Amino acid sequence: MPQQATRDADPPASGAGLSATEAARRLAAAGPNVVATRQPARLRGRVLRQLRDPLIVVLLVAAVLTAVTADWADMTVILLVVVVNTVVGLAQEIRADRAIAALSAMTAPTARVVRDGAQAEVPAEQVVTGDLIVLGEGDVVPADARLVDAAALMVDESALTGESVAVDKDTVAVAVAVAGAGDAGLLSAGTVVVHGRGRAVVTATGADSAMGRIALLMRPDAGLTPLQRRLMDVSAVLAVVAVALCVVVLVLGLLRGLPLELMVVTSISLAVAAVPESLPAVVTLALALGARRMADRDAVIRRLPAVETLGSMTVLATDKTGTLTEGRMVARLLWTPDSHAEITGTGYDPSGAVRTERGALGPEDDPALTALLTAAALCNDARLVPPDTTGPDTTAPDTAGGPSSPDSHSWSALGDPTEAALLTAAARLGLDPHALNDRLPRVAERPFDSDRKRMSTIHRLPDGGYRVVCKGAPEAVLNPATVADTPEAIAVAAGWARDRALEGYRVLAVATRELPALAGQDDDIECDLHLIGLIALADPPRAVAAQTIRDCRAAGIRPVLITGDHPGTARAIATELGIIAAGEPVVDLREPSPGIDADAAVFARATPAQKLDLIQRLRDREQVVAMTGDGVNDGPALRRADIGVAMGRRGTEVARQAADLVLADDDLGTVVIAVAEGRRVYANIRRFLVYGLSGGAAEIAVMLIGPFLGLPLPLLPAQILWINLLTHGLPGVALGGEPAQRDILRRPPRPRSQSILGAGLWQRVLRLSVVLTAVTLGVAVWADATGRPWQSMAFFALGATQLAVALGSRSRQGSLANPSLLVAVGGAFALQLAALYLPPLRELLGTEPLAVSDLLLVTALSVSGYVAARLDRIIHPAPRGDRS
Repeated sequence: MPQQATRDADPPASGAGLSATEAARRLAAAGPNVVATRQPARLRGRVLRQLRDPLIVVLLVAAVLTAVTADWADMTVILLVVVVNTVVGLAQEIRADRAIAALSAMTAPTARVVRDGAQAEVPAEQVVTGDLIVLGEGDVVPADARLVDAAALMVDESALTGESVAVDKDTVAVAVAVAGAGDAGLLSAGTVVVHGRGRAVVTATGADSAMGRIALLMRPDAGLTPLQRRLMDVSAVLAVVAVALCVVVLVLGLLRGLPLELMVVTSISLAVAAVPESLPAVVTLALALGARRMADRDAVIRRLPAVETLGSMTVLATDKTGTLTEGRMVARLLWTPDSHAEITGTGYDPSGAVRTERGALGPEDDPALTALLTAAALCNDARLVPPDTTGPDTTAPDTAGGPSSPDSHSWSALGDPTEAALLTAAARLGLDPHALNDRLPRVAERPFDSDRKRMSTIHRLPDGGYRVVCKGAPEAVLNPATVADTPEAIAVAAGWARDRALEGYRVLAVATRELPALAGQDDDIECDLHLIGLIALADPPRAVAAQTIRDCRAAGIRPVLITGDHPGTARAIATELGIIAAGEPVVDLREPSPGIDADAAVFARATPAQKLDLIQRLRDREQVVAMTGDGVNDGPALRRADIGVAMGRRGTEVARQAADLVLADDDLGTVVIAVAEGRRVYANIRRFLVYGLSGGAAEIAVMLIGPFLGLPLPLLPAQILWINLLTHGLPGVALGGEPAQRDILRRPPRPRSQSILGAGLWQRVLRLSVVLTAVTLGVAVWADATGRPWQSMAFFALGATQLAVALGSRSRQGSLANPSLLVAVGGAFALQLAALYLPPLRELLGTEPLAVSDLLLVTALSVSGYVAARLDRIIHPAPRGDRS
């Protein structure tokens, strides 16, 4: 079979391509050229997975119990919470399944193939192994292929490799590449032709292509988020504790001779009260509010639990191209034998400047630099496109990294990204590329190819004669066969180029030569040239990247760079941004190594599989990992990480669909804002747990201790459920909207293994429940001793004191940042009063009206809940990692 596969991939010797009959046979045998997707799970299976959550199970049991007690209001609320959480979970699963499907959209919708000796356009899914495909500038490669013919072909592979520079492709390297020593003659599905033309024979389609192999890597899911794991743990504990205590209450009541039916109903009511059934609603609301606030700051959340996961993040693993950097080449340094200069500005906008120690320069200020940039603009096939340009050109492949959507607000470019950067540099000196070409028109050229590694053009001079302009790699230009400069001069230029290359720059050498007449066809125009200068280009860091790295460190988050770029380039960017200090090692993943050092901060030349391995190693060490990226090569790592972050503007669809968070503005600094929201959400969930669990514990304690103090049945079942409904309802949910504490980004992330009730939370629950129990029982015992309606007073005291704890649990006292909490507490207090004075409610709940003096006394005592909540935070401050 291997022999047959090889024979199928070989093109016909005549170059006539496959016959239509043979292509149809191969399509039927191998299937369409699409990335295979998993069969979606059935709806029933998805729903059952959502209902396995322990807290949901507890709520379902509580719903049954409330139905037994005919508490239809509580049952409706509980079932509504279950339905909402299940629907949200289903929506999240369905969105996650779109990641692999997006890979198909990355392939070209149509392809040009040669069949039966004629060129035809067919749907990309009908391309088969052995097809002879024709490629030109702007085409997306439809399948993996091997070149058989190429002319100045350059391909943007950034979506697959992360390299920001287009790659030269030629047929000379095919034999070497097939042998496994290189890839200059091979093309990968989904890459984009940015320059030249070529023909290639398809070697792999569908699942066997580069896209298909990455799709296989994307299948493993990241699993449960830290919040989901913590909630599952606490739900299981609550379920066991609630059932055990309620059984104790039942047994004690029976031992005291109380009716069995009454004690069964009371125990059921306590079980419902002990479980904070509002917790799923609080979690959902807090996550939804966080997602909305993040969307307002251009951070779009695709999975709600990811909001909280951001707050748990301990490692920010980021790629380089388009994330930390602008994702496009920019000329930064100029060198001539007489002067040096720096170039400022971003992207392709000509509004930057060429500067020396004397300040910004114009075309007349430094003839040597002007000559250098003039030559770079003449020996150039790119074109700059100004803002608001309409028409087909605006949708051409963006030279910074594959197909891009039109952007009417910024400059773009057509052609090779390096040449576009040279045009921009000339414009920043004040030169007009169009005027230069009009004054010195091109009359001949020798296109770039990977053998010569240079390009030359011939231009007619205004006063007669011609000028040869040559640009290329330093090793291809700085040699005696090409330039006639002295060895000393060549050595100085080569040394500068070498030093810049070690700093992560890409260096081009530019040389010229004057000719009295147009050279003959056999003349070598690329000799006896005179070196006029060198240009160093780089993919510069984004303006906010360094500040983002500093903010991450201040928040206790370790930044890690994982890139497919060269180690020198990775080192330069990482050092400039402060990810590593000068001299720190960079791990080159292409070099043999016994193992990967997960403690390193920079990893270079990483493949998609190696990125996956790194992410998993970090997670295995109990780190909560966020991974940022924008390319197809980042998709698997985005899916595997605890939180995947994709660039929204320049990111590929695969990256966006695989991610949990999409940065609509491509600003990595938005991640820091998202981290603050995540920490705020987690703090509010813990805040609600303190409030809800302390109230539930107090209700159980009152029912357990009351009989020993002469109170046979401290609270009726209906009264327990009423208090639970008022306190755990709107006030509890409103706590999920509390603002973040001001120093939330100056505290370290919590440990991954820490329980949601850890860091002193369960102790706080106990302390507050003691205060609630003491106030309730104290009021009841005093009222009983003085002949007052003790049960109604205990009922009112327990509810009012819990509401006071809610006010004392606010993150910013005196602030109006969360007015819904004040409204909810006020409304709940009014309903608690209504339960004492409205006849229908009094009959339903078994209460009696209180005298005004008694009411005021109990209300004053209930303020102790607020005081206790505030004093507890002062006397027992939260550990450094706690934000609740």
